[in-house]
Amino acid sequence: MMDSTNPNSIFDEYKKVIGQFKLPGMDVNAILESRRKDIEAIAEANTTALAGVQSLAQKQSEILRTTLTELQSFAARAAQSGAQPAANTGEVVQQALHKALADMQELAGTAYRAQSDSIAVVTKRVAEHVEELKTLLQPKK
Repeated sequence: MMDSTNPNSIFDEYKKVIGQFKLPGMDVNAILESRRKDIEAIAEANTTALAGVQSLAQKQSEILRTTLTELQSFAARAAQSGAQPAANTGEVVQQALHKALADMQELAGTAYRAQSDSIAVVTKRVAEHVEELKTLLQPKK
C-alpha cells in the first residue's frame, strides 16, 4: 500500500509505472529524476503551507487567550473598585477594537507570508521544470 504523505513512496510508485515503458530517444532516468524533484517540491510546499496554518492557529489561540485574560482583569478591577461597569466600558471597548484590528493585521500578514512561501516553492520548481524539459527535448547527438 502506498503512503500518500511520503514523497519517496509516491516516487517509487511513479518509477515502477514509468519503468515499464521503453521510450526511444528519451532519457527515462532524467525524466524520473525530474518527477522526483516535482514530488519533493510539492511536499515542501505542503510542509510550508502546514507550518503557516499552524502559525495562524497558534496566533489565534494567543489572541483569544489574551483577550479573555484582559476581560477577566477588567471585570475583576471593576468588581474591586465597586465602580459601575459602564463608566469605563467605552474606553475598554475602544482599546479592544484597536487591539483586535492590530491582531487581524498581524494574522493577515502571517497568512500572506505562509501563502507566498508556498507559492515560491512551486514557482521555483516550475521554472526548473521548464529548463529540464528544454534539455530533455533537445535531440541527442
